[in-house]
Parts: sequence; C-alpha cells; structure tokens
Amino acid sequence: MITNLLSAIPWLGKSLVESKEIIKCKVLDTIGIVLNQAGKKHKIIDKQKYLSMPYSFVAFLVGLIDGDGYIQITKSGKGYITMKLVISLHLKDLATLEYIKSVLELGNITIFKNIKSPICRLLINKTNLQEVFFPLLVYHNIYFLTEQRSSQFNLAMFILKNDIKMYDQIPKDIPKIFILPKTGIEYTKLAFFKNWIVGFVTAEGSFIIKNNKDGCFQIKQKLHYKLIEGIKIIFNTNRKITVDKLVYCQFGVSSKTDIQTVINFFSFSGLHPIVGIKLIQYLNWLENLSKSIRYKSLKYPNNIL
Repeated sequence: MITNLLSAIPWLGKSLVESKEIIKCKVLDTIGIVLNQAGKKHKIIDKQKYLSMPYSFVAFLVGLIDGDGYIQITKSGKGYITMKLVISLHLKDLATLEYIKSVLELGNITIFKNIKSPICRLLINKTNLQEVFFPLLVYHNIYFLTEQRSSQFNLAMFILKNDIKMYDQIPKDIPKIFILPKTGIEYTKLAFFKNWIVGFVTAEGSFIIKNNKDGCFQIKQKLHYKLIEGIKIIFNTNRKITVDKLVYCQFGVSSKTDIQTVINFFSFSGLHPIVGIKLIQYLNWLENLSKSIRYKSLKYPNNIL
C-alpha cells in the first residue's frame, strides 16, 4: 500500500521558488476596517509575502473550500456579527489541514475526537479574512464556484466593505462580487478552473475500483449541473451527467480512454497535486489499475510502475 500523504509536495517547493519575485508596487488591500484591538491580536507581519503565493495553490484551496468548507456568519449573544472561514475534514485527513495551514500561514486547527465521526477543522478568523484571504482572492480574480459558497462570500464582503457590525442590520438583497458562469463552456474559460477542479476533487471526488475490476473516477455534488458540465468538458468525455432524485449531479468515467485522460490531468498536467487521504486513494487506484490487464497499457507516473 502507498501511504505517503503528501508525496507530491515537492511541486510546492518549486512553485514557491519560481514565484519569489514579488511585484513591489502591488499590495493586498484590506477589505473594510480592522478594529485596532483585533488588528493587534491577529497582526499579519508581512502581507506582501502573500503576493508570491502560488496561484495554483490559491485556486486549489478555493476548490477545496467549495467542497468541504464554508464561510460562517452568525449572530453573537449581544447581536453582533461573527465571521470565520471553516474547513472541516475527517480526522484521518488532518494532514491536509496541516498542509494548508503551513502554506497559507493563517488559521488554527481544532480537533474533535470524542464524537461518532471524529473531525478536524481549520478556522480562519474575520481579521485574517479581511486582511489576507479575501484580498488574495480579489487580487488573483479567483472565486467560489458553488452557489452556496459564492453567496456566503458575497455576504461576507458586503458586511466588511460596509462596516456592518450588528447582525440585524444586514439587508436582504446582497450584490454579487463575481458573476458565476452560465454554461459549462464558460466555466472552462476561467483561468483558475483546472486547479480549482483538483481542490474540488480532493473534497468531492472518488477514485474507485469496481467489483468487476473496472476503474472509475466520479464526482458527485448537489445540483450544480452547469458546473459539473464544465468539469465534464475538461475531461473531454461523452459520458452523460446523471441526476439523482433531482438533488445530486454525478459525473463518472471508466473507459480506457477516459481513465487515461483522468491520469493525464492529475499526474501530467503540472497542476497543484491532490493531497491527503484523497492522494492515498488516487495512488492506490493507479497501482491497482497498472496491475489490471485492461488498463496495463496506459501511461502511469514513474512512482507507480
């Protein structure tokens, strides 16, 4: 069994080296007003360094958040707005959160062991969101692609830009920061889409070996048909998108040609790598495929052969 959680991370070192040249005239503009007390407590020593953060990592992270994260905006006991970004994973996937935190250098990880399904969470506070993470998304023109996460981002940005402090002061109609694509083709034209897919697959994708030994790659998500259609176009397949009980869209491939396209995408395209538990699943999937008579002739990464 292949058990190296982050074996693909040498990519990161290369990307960081290649992106060391920071454009000095560029800055990350803080969203809204940071309270003096909050600013001192959560001070960012060098915001300029975030301009050198790999574009592919930011796109990957947004895709992961679209699948396994959320922007929490709630009402405090005194009626004030509380805001934070949360990425919640099974405790077995703690390494993924540790990796994200090590690169992003933001947030705190909390572990919940004493529950039926143990989880771990990376929490990024309001100040860090308005000083670094949200400005980073605006700077790179990278945004959330699911309706729910996009709505949460629009609401958070409106609150910050208008310095709204009380929850009851939030209006019903919130303007949109980014307009989501209307067709599958429009999704494919987004510069960040492919790396976003890697993050989204890390959250929502599956690499499966069926009982009949056929390999299968699947993505299943609540109804976002045009988004899933965009992913289908990227993987260049004629397979139909299925809709389950008018709630879920599922995209899956298993033919030799389609499986090779999947391998090419995740192993030979120079994109941000899959990480954590999903990386283990992917590598084990490749190993099983390479031993199958049906898929033996496919091109695999050297570490699988």
